[in-house]
Amino acid sequence: MTTKNNSLPLDVNVHEVKALIDAKADFLLLDCREQAEYDLVQIEGAQLLPMSTIQNRLHELVEHQQRHIIVHCHHGGRSLQVTEWLRAQDYNKVQNMAGGIDAWSVEIDPSKPRYA
Repeated sequence: MTTKNNSLPLDVNVHEVKALIDAKADFLLLDCREQAEYDLVQIEGAQLLPMSTIQNRLHELVEHQQRHIIVHCHHGGRSLQVTEWLRAQDYNKVQNMAGGIDAWSVEIDPSKPRYA
């Protein structure tokens, strides 16, 4: 039985993610929205892997299993589900970006369009 790493909080806020980006920290920013949402607006450097396909495409993340991964979506609901699922798959350094790209647009980069 694998022991889960609970030392990382489940959620991280957009300011903490921005600080990691600015510090050029080694982490994967994973966008779990759908392609159409990604086409509207994205955070530079984020890798798209939609929640709807992640179970069939988990092999694409194997090389990142030991890395810090931060998952985001539109508001943080889907990314929380993906974060919890990845943790259950022994991805122990995964966090959810609370508030999603909508919070990013409001608090970090107002040039990023918001959508309904």
